[in-house]
Amino acid sequence: MKLPRVLVGLLPDEQGASAAEFALVLPPFLLFLLGTLDVGRFIWFVNENEKAAQIGARWAVATDFICDGLEGWSFAVNQSPPILQGDPVPKSAFPGVSFAGGNATSCTCASGDTCSFPLTANTAAYGRLVARMQQIQPRLGAQDVSIEYAWSGLGYSGDPNGPDVSPIVTVKIDNLGFRPLFLAGLMSIGIPGASYSLTMEDGQGSYSN
Repeated sequence: MKLPRVLVGLLPDEQGASAAEFALVLPPFLLFLLGTLDVGRFIWFVNENEKAAQIGARWAVATDFICDGLEGWSFAVNQSPPILQGDPVPKSAFPGVSFAGGNATSCTCASGDTCSFPLTANTAAYGRLVARMQQIQPRLGAQDVSIEYAWSGLGYSGDPNGPDVSPIVTVKIDNLGFRPLFLAGLMSIGIPGASYSLTMEDGQGSYSN
């Protein structure tokens, strides 16, 4: 039985309903999908940072001092008063030293103390360190990497075979940002920094595996 044309016009028109429902579901689905991808990307990014810091610390302890004023400094000869040859270098004579990276051209003495040794920086050695770390974390820049040499009590004054101190070397990564896909890459969020420490080995050379 055919309905009169007037009644047919009163029936609900379902044409385009699927398209409207799809348009409502698509945005939250895309956000969920991109958010899931971002979680994996974020974990990968953090892991890259941690591995780059580990590789950087390994490189730093087996290659040239970046704060190279320590390399030729004899605490038995140049220190005032001198430290007897063969004695450990106390923390008062070596409070620690750091290099901030970026545009820095010299090292700084730790905790605002005054260091008796030169605070010169080997920027070429620093460049090699950053280049090695960039093989693991390509987003790194020179401004994101810093290095610290902290007193460890190891080494001795007047060592004829190398530096008088064998500090704890810490390589740090800071200030890197992460751009989530679900924000269309328009906004960067901070991620946790990474650091790794090892005790200085020979502190000489321009390459390490």
